[in-house]
Amino acid sequence: MIRKLEAIAEFTGRLVAWATLLMVLVTFAVVVLRYAFNTGWIAMQESITYLHALVFMLGTAYTLKHDGHVRVDIFYQKFGEKGRAWINLLGTALLLYPLMIFILWISWDYVSESWKVMEGSREAGGLPGVFLLKTLLLLMPVAMMLQGLALMLRCLAVIRGGRDG
Repeated sequence: MIRKLEAIAEFTGRLVAWATLLMVLVTFAVVVLRYAFNTGWIAMQESITYLHALVFMLGTAYTLKHDGHVRVDIFYQKFGEKGRAWINLLGTALLLYPLMIFILWISWDYVSESWKVMEGSREAGGLPGVFLLKTLLLLMPVAMMLQGLALMLRCLAVIRGGRDG
């Protein structure tokens, strides 16, 4: 089950990698079009914002899987494997999950209202999918909670003295 849950984070990580490359290429194209040809499109500029949001919102679970988030805990490195497993387990259960549930709860109406009207850009010539962009507010906590579950299962395996995967 852990591997299946972590496969989701790996998939989003690969998606984010390609989205990052695409974001760089689109940004380059916007700059070249603006300064070399004195032209541009609002939709193209907005797509950079969409890609940027995708990278950060969906990249969080992948970063959690690879232990890439910033740690503030000054005692973490001093503990052994079981002590770190306890810290990760408790941190995930007591901090990550409540925060992700709060983000889901507070974002639900905001995103659903956007879907009801199929919200688009306020700019003429902008992208019509603002409701899709706002959906990332729901996808990010779900992805984090799935990766958090995988992390907690790994921690429990370490605490019980079994294999961690």
